[in-house]
Amino acid sequence: MVKFNYVITDEVGIHARPAGLLVKTAQQLSSKVTISKGDKSGDAKKIFSIMGLCAKQGDEITVTVEGENEAEDAKTLEAFLKENL
Repeated sequence: MVKFNYVITDEVGIHARPAGLLVKTAQQLSSKVTISKGDKSGDAKKIFSIMGLCAKQGDEITVTVEGENEAEDAKTLEAFLKENL
């Protein structure tokens, strides 16, 4: 299991467009990906789970990646977050 934290920098937080791109990216990975904020968590491969976190600019999220390629998949997700959120 690989975990990392990320602080949302996008001024409108995780809204529909980047959430959709995040889901699309996560669905291409073989690992299970969970994103959590506070006491809420959701499957990164399901858009309603991501939107349900209500992550705004400045919020810290925790990404947990589990699977055979977890280290590589975590790097892919971290790069995605830095470029898009």
